[in-house]
Amino acid sequence: MEKSQGGKIMKRKIGFIGLGIMGKPMSLNLIMAGHQVTVFDINQQVVKSLEEAGAVSAKSPKEVAEKNDVIITMLPASKHVKEVVLGENGILEGAKEGTLIIDMSSITPTVSKELANIASKKGVEMLDAPVSGGEPKAIDGTLAIMVGGKEDVFESAKSILNDMGKDVTLVGGNGCGVTAKLANQIIVNLNIAAMSEALVLAAKAGIDIEKMYQAIRGGLAGSAVLDAKVPMILDRNFTAGGAIAINLKDITNVMETAHEIGVPLPLSSQLLEIFHALKVDGKEKDDHGSIVKYYEKLANVEVKKG
Repeated sequence: MEKSQGGKIMKRKIGFIGLGIMGKPMSLNLIMAGHQVTVFDINQQVVKSLEEAGAVSAKSPKEVAEKNDVIITMLPASKHVKEVVLGENGILEGAKEGTLIIDMSSITPTVSKELANIASKKGVEMLDAPVSGGEPKAIDGTLAIMVGGKEDVFESAKSILNDMGKDVTLVGGNGCGVTAKLANQIIVNLNIAAMSEALVLAAKAGIDIEKMYQAIRGGLAGSAVLDAKVPMILDRNFTAGGAIAINLKDITNVMETAHEIGVPLPLSSQLLEIFHALKVDGKEKDDHGSIVKYYEKLANVEVKKG
C-alpha cells in the first residue's frame, strides 16, 4: 500500500499485532522494506527486539489502530483475533474510518466473516490473509498468502503483502482466504502423515531411509513436504516451524467448518485424533513433522540415518 508523492514512493504506516514464530520475522521484513511499523505483543522481550530493529511499540491494539491506517494481526486462534479486534482497548476502538485490518491468522471462516461485517459498519475494511510456508518462509519473505476480501482493497494492500510473501493470491470474498488455508492444512498435514507411514514401514523393513528418499523424491511421491520434512526427521530435528499445537487448532477448524457445511472428511478426522494423541504424549510444541513419532510408537521403531 504505497502512495506517490512528488514522484517519490511513500510507504504506509503499518501496525503489527502478534509477534510469535511467524509474526516477528514478518514484521522484520516490513521494517526492512522501509515501512514505519508499530508493534504490540504481550511478550515484552520480543517487542524490545523489534524496537531495536526500528519498530515503535504501542501499549494496546487500540493505540496501534490510532497510530496507523493499516493493521496486521498474526495471532494463534479465533478467540485471540476477536479479542484484539472487538475487545476493550481493541483495534475498532481506535480505528479511523478507512482503516484496513489484514488478519493473517489461521481462524475459522465464520469468525472471519463476522469480524469483516462488524468492521465494515464502522467504515473499516478487512482482508483475511493467512499464510503457508512456516517459519523458514516467514524469515526469507517467501510465504504463500491466500487472501479473502474486496478486489480493490486487495489491490491497495498487495504491495505490503508482497513484502512478506512471494505468492500472493486473491481467492475470493471475505472468508475465502481462511477457507483456502484450511484446505492447505489438510493437504500438508495428511502429506506428512502418509510420508510418516511410509518412512516407518521402510525403517522397520531395514531399508536405508536416506537412499530411499533420494530414490523416490524425483518421482510422483516427491513433494515440497517430503523435501522439507524428511531431512528434519532424519536429523531428529523437531524444532517447531509449524507446531503440533497450531496444526491441531487448524485441523479442529477444518472439521468444525466441514461439519457446518456438510462435508465428511474421514482422513482429516483421523489426523485430528493423531494430533490429540501427540498432545497427550507431550509433543504439542514439536514441529508437525513429529507426526512420525506417532507411527514410530505404534511400530516400535525409529526413523533415522542408516
